Amino acid sequence: MAQKVTVALEDDLSGGPADETVRFAFGGAEYEIDLNKKNAAAFRKQLAPFTGHARKAGRAQPRRAGRTAVSRQRTSTGQRR
Repeated sequence: MAQKVTVALEDDLSGGPADETVRFAFGGAEYEIDLNKKNAAAFRKQLAPFTGHARKAGRAQPRRAGRTAVSRQRTSTGQRR
């Protein structure tokens, strides 16, 4: 037996049919909202002044462990464990 599953997105603002899911992050939290073309364009237009001046965030680079004062002192005096 075959099944056909249809997923219909509903605009989270207007309640009508949505055309896309818009994903964004703000304040350390990630969000997604389903919007029709008009609402998605309005959303992007409202953010444009901010995104135009912002930089894209990448993944944080792992930090290398710094040398401690003890390890610097041992190295400078020639003492090793």
